[in-house]
Amino acid sequence: MAQRDRTFELAFSLPELATDGERLTKPLEVEILRAVFPAGQQGPPVSGALGPWKVLLGEELARVKQEQRVVFPFTLSNDEFRQQCGKTFAFGVRTLTRGFRRHAAESDLSNFVQMFLVDVPLPPGGLQVHNEERALALTWSAPAETIGGQPATNLSAYRIYRSPAGKPGPFQIRGEISGLEYRDLAFEFGHTYLYRVTAVAKQDGSVAESKESQPVEITPRDVFPPAVPSGLSAVYTTDAVELIWTANSEPDLAGYNVYRREEGGAAEKINQKILGTPIVRDPTVAAGRKYSYRVTALDLAGNESAPSEEVQVETP
Repeated sequence: MAQRDRTFELAFSLPELATDGERLTKPLEVEILRAVFPAGQQGPPVSGALGPWKVLLGEELARVKQEQRVVFPFTLSNDEFRQQCGKTFAFGVRTLTRGFRRHAAESDLSNFVQMFLVDVPLPPGGLQVHNEERALALTWSAPAETIGGQPATNLSAYRIYRSPAGKPGPFQIRGEISGLEYRDLAFEFGHTYLYRVTAVAKQDGSVAESKESQPVEITPRDVFPPAVPSGLSAVYTTDAVELIWTANSEPDLAGYNVYRREEGGAAEKINQKILGTPIVRDPTVAAGRKYSYRVTALDLAGNESAPSEEVQVETP
């Protein structure tokens, strides 16, 4: 059993076999039993203290059934919530089939579960998602009040949910933290994601979630250039200038560009195609000149780094 905002969610498995070991062939009915106890009072000492509350059958049962499992949500009205807040709810489940003359053949009562009705905080506000190089950074603001209008002193954590399809569902939990910031490291550039955050409250041994924050969509883009190449050196050999530098280590590295300028002139790129290795030979130099070289790195998204430190070489 779980609580989110004013909604309880009951989950249980349906039987597949009868007590004689044969597979059930008649339609099942589900009877949910409920008891409510005042604040400070413990739940029922025996399951017999539960009373009939709800019967699921036919289309209603099919709507909440997932194979042999039932997930049944029910929402308290605002008035019900105000009246019952702080009380303990206990639930049990019994299944039955109907035979001759609609005679009911009932199962034993399930285990009973109980939960304190928590005055949960309002949803977190101001959710923002920022595109970083190695993470999607989420920030939000803490709710100040509960849905009952009280200070949110029972707030203990936040849960972060993400839809990898970039649509309202299905959402998967990414983490639970106590702060107001979260960095999601598992993402890919160019994929659309939808995020939302809930506040978690703990009270009298029960845990409940707020409603979801307003969802925020993001499609991260790779706008982050590689590191500036380092260790560039240049030397003149018989008829060319040979350049070498330390290779970059980025996993999305595409290659390098080399820029050359003559003394007093502007820099020009000397390679027609991106260079795949950190070494190049420039045979287009003339004798008796001074040249300056710089190198940049490029990634697969086309981002180009700032130029390296400049090195100079003279041709005799």
